[in-house]
Amino acid sequence: MRQILLPAFLSLLVVTGCAGIAGDRVVVQGAGPEELLKLRAGPGLGFSVILGLPDGTMLTRSECVTEVGQRWCRVSLAEASGVSGFVSADYLSEG
Repeated sequence: MRQILLPAFLSLLVVTGCAGIAGDRVVVQGAGPEELLKLRAGPGLGFSVILGLPDGTMLTRSECVTEVGQRWCRVSLAEASGVSGFVSADYLSEG
């Protein structure tokens, strides 16, 4: 049974655009010199803000989802992995 489920799961990851990014290092880019990228409790604008991240912040990306046409990625701080949440994928660059 496990042998059947694994290929199906991997196919789902490819279709949703999440294959190959688990655990990737990324950096916040494009928030602006006087703005912060909001780290949120969930994937969407309706979730509470945990903290603001300036450009240049190193993150570890674990998974991405699309909500209401916007791609959100679960990330954790590279230097403090216990701090995690979701950010808009528009502001992430390969680190």
